Amino acid sequence: MSAEPLIVLTTCGNPGEAERLATELVETRLAACVNALAHVGSTYRWNDAVERAEEVLLLIKTTRERYPELEARIRLRSTYELPEVLAVPIAGGSPDYLGWIRSSLEP
Repeated sequence: MSAEPLIVLTTCGNPGEAERLATELVETRLAACVNALAHVGSTYRWNDAVERAEEVLLLIKTTRERYPELEARIRLRSTYELPEVLAVPIAGGSPDYLGWIRSSLEP
């Protein structure tokens, strides 16, 4: 495992769910920071129908080392049958900020 920084994307069905998940992820040091973008319009195919929903998108800053537990926690807490969990490597950034992400996840 590595301390490679990641941004993980997930969606929540409402602001309350998003706030609870974000708080839990930061409190348990699975995330250094979570940004919540409310009123995200999503259009997707589900059960052979095109669906539309308003969701809250979470941008979660973590590391590859913490990712497996983070994904498991999202799956456990999500109200969705198939929660979105996408991990995107961070190709660059402020060394001080990337260091802060790493240090924020230490016990």
